[in-house]
Amino acid sequence: MLLTGFSTFVGLLYLLMLVLAVVALIMASMAREDAYRAADKQKKSFWLIILGITVAVNLFVPMLFLQLAGLVASIVFLVDVRPALQAVTGGRGRGGGSSSDGPYGPYNGGR
Repeated sequence: MLLTGFSTFVGLLYLLMLVLAVVALIMASMAREDAYRAADKQKKSFWLIILGITVAVNLFVPMLFLQLAGLVASIVFLVDVRPALQAVTGGRGRGGGSSSDGPYGPYNGGR
């Protein structure tokens, strides 16, 4: 009984690490390359490789040490790199803002 509960917990933990890595990989792929340079972070290709390896390790290599290293990389991306990218790009993502917005605010006088 106890062993079954523990194995279920570990399985859920592995699934959570995989989902976190996939989410981080998707977010890393959606950001622009120049935003990484402007935020003074590693290149986009660096993060895509690291997070891609993390997803592959979580899927195919059942070694907890490697999965924990990937978890650290995913957390670093989500907690440090992604907020810096959002600060550089204005935090709006793709297609945000009004059609009358200029680089310093709205052209319509703030109405």
